[in-house]
Amino acid sequence: MTNFGPMLREWRQRRRLSQLDLAMEAEVSQRHLSFVESGKARPSREMVLRLAEHLTVPLRARNALLVAAGHAPAYGESGLVALEPAMAAVRAILAAHEPWPALAVDRHWNLVVANGMALRLMDGVSPALLAPPANVLRASLHPDGLAPRIANLRAWKTHVLDRLRRDAAVSADAGLIALMEEIARYPGGSDAPPNRAAREAGMIATPLRLRVPGGELALISTTTVFGTATEVQLAELTLETFFPADGETAAALRAMAIPA
Repeated sequence: MTNFGPMLREWRQRRRLSQLDLAMEAEVSQRHLSFVESGKARPSREMVLRLAEHLTVPLRARNALLVAAGHAPAYGESGLVALEPAMAAVRAILAAHEPWPALAVDRHWNLVVANGMALRLMDGVSPALLAPPANVLRASLHPDGLAPRIANLRAWKTHVLDRLRRDAAVSADAGLIALMEEIARYPGGSDAPPNRAAREAGMIATPLRLRVPGGELALISTTTVFGTATEVQLAELTLETFFPADGETAAALRAMAIPA
């Protein structure tokens, strides 16, 4: 249990909560919470889960907190093969989204599954970047990936880094932090840098402007997660679905979907 107190304190500070704030939210005494953080008191399994819930700790990290407190993990990690019913639902969602591109990624943005249009738009990406586990952000922003075809590369890269920075702050995931640092080193585009107002607006709907034969696609993305998942890998699965931002893009995608 020696590591639990520092781990809990780190999560509390990451959420910018005082001991009093967390104690009030979790309905425990500040004195008891202080004893737990200092190692003078051993938290029950229920207490660990209650504190983790109020700190919005990811499931994987909740298991780590439980183990540090001397308890068994509460959330399973059976692997995506064992989650076939859920994965069948994911594949159905991606297929139904055609002709718009859509894909599913894990917590580090490694590709899990994609629909046909998403794979088609990845044509021309270096095979080395698509070798499993293919990282979607690396394949998109690397100079040997989609980057040369992204018309608003600087703005899109800024949007991606802003999102990675928020996700890393929430999860404290070392893999996300390393990916963010790697992508930050990639060359930017020649488009004008977004100002503060544009960056704030971009957090809602920055378009991805992708050059394709015969024109340019403008795509906006949405994110879907399994909100009630109790299995670690399912909770970490994210569906990224893209929609046409204008009529020209919609028509172009429909034409691209027609078999030759």
